Amino acid sequence: MSNRYAVILAAGQGTRMKSKLYKVLHPVCGKPMVQHVFDQVSTLDIKDIVTVIGHGADLVQSQLGEASEYRLQEEQLGTAHAVIQAKDLLQDKEGVTLVICGDTPLIKAETMEALFKHHEEQSAKATILTAHTGQPTGYGRVVRNTAGHVEKIVEHKDASEEERLIEEINTGTYCFDNKALFQALSQVSNDNAQGEYYLPDVIEILKAQGEIVTAYQTPDFEETLGVNDRVALSQAEMYLKKRINEHHMRNGVTIVDPLNTYIGVDVEIGSDTIIYPGTMLMGHTIIGEDCEIGPSTQIENCQVGSETVIRQSVAHDSEIGAGVKIGPFAHIRPQSQIDDEVKIGNFVEIKKAKFGKGSKASHLSYIGDAEVGKDVNLGCGSITVNYDGKNKYLTKIEDGVFVGCNSNLVAPVTIGEGAYIAAGSTITDDVPGNALSIARARQVNKENYVDQLNQKK
Repeated sequence: MSNRYAVILAAGQGTRMKSKLYKVLHPVCGKPMVQHVFDQVSTLDIKDIVTVIGHGADLVQSQLGEASEYRLQEEQLGTAHAVIQAKDLLQDKEGVTLVICGDTPLIKAETMEALFKHHEEQSAKATILTAHTGQPTGYGRVVRNTAGHVEKIVEHKDASEEERLIEEINTGTYCFDNKALFQALSQVSNDNAQGEYYLPDVIEILKAQGEIVTAYQTPDFEETLGVNDRVALSQAEMYLKKRINEHHMRNGVTIVDPLNTYIGVDVEIGSDTIIYPGTMLMGHTIIGEDCEIGPSTQIENCQVGSETVIRQSVAHDSEIGAGVKIGPFAHIRPQSQIDDEVKIGNFVEIKKAKFGKGSKASHLSYIGDAEVGKDVNLGCGSITVNYDGKNKYLTKIEDGVFVGCNSNLVAPVTIGEGAYIAAGSTITDDVPGNALSIARARQVNKENYVDQLNQKK
């Protein structure tokens, strides 16, 4: 196998998106389009990846990181001009170069690999990735000769009536012999209505030199979708969502309503887990086996153990154990660690808190910047008062503590093992283990007080 290289074209502004956000950074299923392309290319055995950037260059570089080389296309003068920007890195190297657009987020690594393999088997100088569609209007048609090789690519507006009947279209993704590519690029002209240098012209130059140009047709037209506007963006989201959901269902996950379930590409879900409608699982989220997630639940960048139930709740950047029950209407904020068999009930908010095994906060509580031990019961309305207006402080609640309803624990404070906090208390000092702490005014009943008020009216 020859050396392989890749050029990702990501310099276009994307004016049809009508957005302040650079086109290839628009997300599909929670991940920027160019990141989808880069991630798929990165799974292949490729020596160098060059990303050609223009508008929003710094943002693209920060998104993709140091795994790619970058070249700046200061003026957008066409796709051939974009590839020329990688000349200093690639022109003298032996091998095959993949050229792919950063706004084609659905093309799979398997398809790229098949394109490479077809190119090498055919000993071609160029291979075009094509697709079949029953509605080819607007696409460039691929005209083959009797040997099955590509004769030419003809744009729709230039095609004859006979050529317009062809249903094999150019997807804009190519493999080239690397040296032949850069030699041909030096001959590409901008003598056209737009004054730009077009990559398909390389095909004509190679054909004129008597070189073999072939095509590999992907069986999945949907994966070749290029995103140029918000309508195409929504189509890409729909296609990828369907692909992701089908993958999980075939792996033993029940998705009750796939049309209303949104799962990111990097999410992992164990078998026999049930996902209910309105659920969004995003980022690097891992869900265990035999869980119930949803309905109307959002989980991002979380690890969730098996047999856990999360209903109508939000969880971000946290670790959640096995056999946990969360919700409805709970909020697990970042840096929380929830151990096995914990219960986080309705309208409970957790922030940067650790919960030991078997502990419970069942109703209407805020627990932030806290270390909660095992088998702790936090009564309805329990609050860790963690912020004094300038700094955050830690509350420590040791194993077996019982906190009565409507209690305020003013940090920094430690509640010792096995202690009881009386309902309605505001605790400002440490409580020893096994103690009962009461921090509230003594009740006073003023008899006949209402009668006295009425007499004064």
